[in-house]
Formats: sequence, structure tokens, C-alpha cells
Amino acid sequence: MAAKQLRPSIYTGYETNVRLHIKPLIGSKKLAKLTARDVRQVIETLRAKPLSRGIGIMSDRAVQYVHATLRAALEQACREELISRNVAKLVQSNVRDAGQHEPYSVDESKRLLIHAQRHRLHALWVLLVMLGIRRGEVLALRWTDADLDAGTVAVLGSLQRVGPSLQRVPTKTRGSVRTIPLPTPCVEVLRAHRARQNADRLAAGARWVATELVFTTRHGTPIEPRTVNRMFRALTDAARLRPIRVHDLRHGCVSLLLSLGVPPRTVMQIVGHTVMEMTMERYGHVNLDDQREALRLLDQALR
Repeated sequence: MAAKQLRPSIYTGYETNVRLHIKPLIGSKKLAKLTARDVRQVIETLRAKPLSRGIGIMSDRAVQYVHATLRAALEQACREELISRNVAKLVQSNVRDAGQHEPYSVDESKRLLIHAQRHRLHALWVLLVMLGIRRGEVLALRWTDADLDAGTVAVLGSLQRVGPSLQRVPTKTRGSVRTIPLPTPCVEVLRAHRARQNADRLAAGARWVATELVFTTRHGTPIEPRTVNRMFRALTDAARLRPIRVHDLRHGCVSLLLSLGVPPRTVMQIVGHTVMEMTMERYGHVNLDDQREALRLLDQALR
């Protein structure tokens, strides 16, 4: 069922969870005899399971994903009347290590962009910080998606690893398909990046692979999404910034826009959210400076 209904990347995650974790632990169990206790024991076993390289154990987030996969499978079994109830719903996989990273402040974001000026993919970091675009979305951008004269870029797909290859797949949701106006700095860095890419194409010669992607390797091939994570870690280390995830740049963009008084619906359209709650609750971080300023205003009012 999943292969027909889900995006390739999600299907790959489900298949991995079943093959590596669910099937070895309860694959021989009769479906009708599966109990909530069995599911709880699966979760407890996974929480103590060493990683493949023997360094550390599975994170609670990874365990929660396995639980969600099992829950989805059993829900389908309920729909087809193979079982009368979904016992996975009776078990909670509380996430203990899922605390969100505090996104960069304005000063930290500036420091990141200053150090990124010397990076070959300078434009990529500018788009991530200023547009709140997802990692896969920025890697899937094609030059035909960007109208630098009009100052817009269309987000139409996402680059993800599906099995042995990198593929351009649909965006996360239909609401993620959007056209974003480009601030002047974004237009400028994209023009400079295009000139740099042309130089790479001439240097590569016959080895150049024509993909029409905005961000590529020195030979024109797509960039592995995990490579962006490694480059980001090296960049933040060089800038002596605290470590956060690439995705936290998206959180930071939303938080900064909201703190500047931008209407939530406008922020929602820029970053491609489909529901307002996602923008406000999950991404609308409020740092200590914002809280301090709010209480200062309250103090002035009460005086």
C-alpha cells in the first residue's frame, strides 16, 4: 500500500524500519495475537539497541519513527478487517531527546552569512537563511525556476535520495509549491553564482553533466543532501557558531519574520506551510530577547 501512496523518500524510510527493526523483533508473531505489551517491548528493545557502527544507541526520534511505521501498518490492517483494533495506538513512545534547537539570532545569522561569502555555494546559504527554504527544495532549484529580472523563484520540487540515486520528487505538500519574491541580496548572489557555475562548466569541459540545477558539484551533478549537512557544520565551526541543524535555518527565518511583525499568513506563504498552526506553534520560536522586550513593554504600561 505504501509504495503506491507515499513519496519515495517516505516509503524508503518505512521499508527500512520494517526490514531492520520490526520484522526481526515481531515478524514471526501472529497478527491477531499481537498485543500492546509486544509493541511496548519493541520500543524498549530499540531504545537500547546499538547503532550500526557501534557508537551510541538509537535516538528516541528514530524509535518513534519505527513506532509510527508499525502504527500505520496496523491501521491499514484494521481497514481491511484483518484485526479488530490497532494495539500500537495503545502504546506511547514518548520522545525524550526531541528538544528543538534554538535558531540563530539576527547577529548569529549575520556572522554565518559573512563567513559564507568565501564559500563556493555562498548563494545556497543566503537562500536558506533569507527564504526559509527546505534543504531538498533549494537543491532541486533549476535555472528555469528562477526569474532574476523579475526577482522571483518558483519552488516546484525537492531533491532527495531514493535508493541508490538522487531524484527530483514533488514537494512535501501541495502547499509547498510556491513562488517566492527574491530580495535584492538573493538576486545578486544568484547572478554571481551563475557566473561561478559557468566557470566550473568551462573548467570541467567534457566531464560536465548538464542538469540545469542551480546548485551542483564542480562537474554539474546534483549535490547529495547529506553533503550540505557536512558543509554547514564546517561553516559554523569556522564562524565559531553553536551547532544547529540546516533545517533550523528555516525555523530561524520564520521566527525572525514573525518577530519583525510580518503577518503570519504572509510568513506561511513564503515558507510553504499548509496550516497556520505549523507556522505559529512549531516554528514561531520566541527567544529571551523577544521575551525581555515584551515584558519591558508590559512594565512601561503598568508604570
